[in-house]
Amino acid sequence: MAQAVPDREVIAPTLREIASDWSADQEVFRHTHWGKAMMWIFLLSDTFIFSCFLTGYMTMRASAVLPWPNTAEVFALNIGGQELPLVLIAIMTFALISSSGTMAMAVNFGYQRDRRKTTALMLITALFGLVFLGMQAFEWSKLIFEEGVRPWYNPMGAPQFGATFFMITGFHGLHVTCGVILLLIIASKVARGHYDKAGDYSAVEIAGLYWHFVDLVWVFIFAFFYLW
Repeated sequence: MAQAVPDREVIAPTLREIASDWSADQEVFRHTHWGKAMMWIFLLSDTFIFSCFLTGYMTMRASAVLPWPNTAEVFALNIGGQELPLVLIAIMTFALISSSGTMAMAVNFGYQRDRRKTTALMLITALFGLVFLGMQAFEWSKLIFEEGVRPWYNPMGAPQFGATFFMITGFHGLHVTCGVILLLIIASKVARGHYDKAGDYSAVEIAGLYWHFVDLVWVFIFAFFYLW
């Protein structure tokens, strides 16, 4: 009669094999790099967070007792004596959408092992990100120092406006900042030939996935917060 093998003696070697495969940089998911799979999982969780933020914003706005400020007037920019509604936001959106194009080209040249073009395009993408962050800093300073808006106070109407604005745009701005840092780190590695030695440019594509996600989230913020 065969002797029963304890479950722990069967499970332990299996767990060791899984840990060995992952630590050896194996492609755990068929035809998918493990780093790419992990980035998709992270982006999925981030999607839930931003969805909760935007849903909470829409609920707050719909239930606000005091009038909600007109975003076209709040975010207008005075140029030559003319109040131009949302012009700064439009430029910020253009910068991020353009950065998606340069990032896509960087990924393409990365897989062609064109180190010079990949580095240049990633640096241009990071520059677009810095332009966006600079404009967002200007937007925040204008809202805080000129309009007097605070997370807990809004002289133009519903106090929830300040809380939702700083929370949503601040959280997104944090993602853009992390993305710019990531792009600069990977671009420096590309320039030094790190990925040529490793024979794998997947890091460029993984950074591209993150950056495209950040750009896509901004499109939703632009539509729901600024245009609604």
